[in-house]
Amino acid sequence: MSLSKPDFFSEIVDRYQQVFIKKAQDILNNKEDARDAAQEAFVRIYAAARQYRKMSGASFKSWAYKILINQCFTMYQKKKREWARNSQVEEEWLANLPDQSEINAHANKLSKDYLMSFISRLPAALARTVDLYFIQGIPQKAIAESEGVSHEVVRARIHKSKKRLIEMGLNNY
Repeated sequence: MSLSKPDFFSEIVDRYQQVFIKKAQDILNNKEDARDAAQEAFVRIYAAARQYRKMSGASFKSWAYKILINQCFTMYQKKKREWARNSQVEEEWLANLPDQSEINAHANKLSKDYLMSFISRLPAALARTVDLYFIQGIPQKAIAESEGVSHEVVRARIHKSKKRLIEMGLNNY
């Protein structure tokens, strides 16, 4: 092949471009990378044209394919290094993320703080009853004994507290 005959080289590109792209795609599993590999292979073929020597049992096609395969291998190695570098970054990034239990604990704290902001606006007796019953989980009868009131009074306070909390805009609890 002569560098002084660009028309001859364009014929080579026309003849081998589609098969080179297909072969590169089989190797790289990516059409865009395959096109890049084929294009770079043609550049290398053009640059190395003077080094091509016709040999028995070996054709121009096999020589050109060798250049393409080497280019695909080079691109694959480069991508592999990028993937490794990116996966290390992702692993480091993921390692710094809180685990799900931390996220849930934070969400629960925010929910509790939000709820307590509403409870704090209730009258003292109602707020104390809601805290004891809903937050601390103490049974109504035990609250009645500790407050020195009847069980019905505790039930009434809870009912009244729920109604006031809904009026304040706390509907989700």
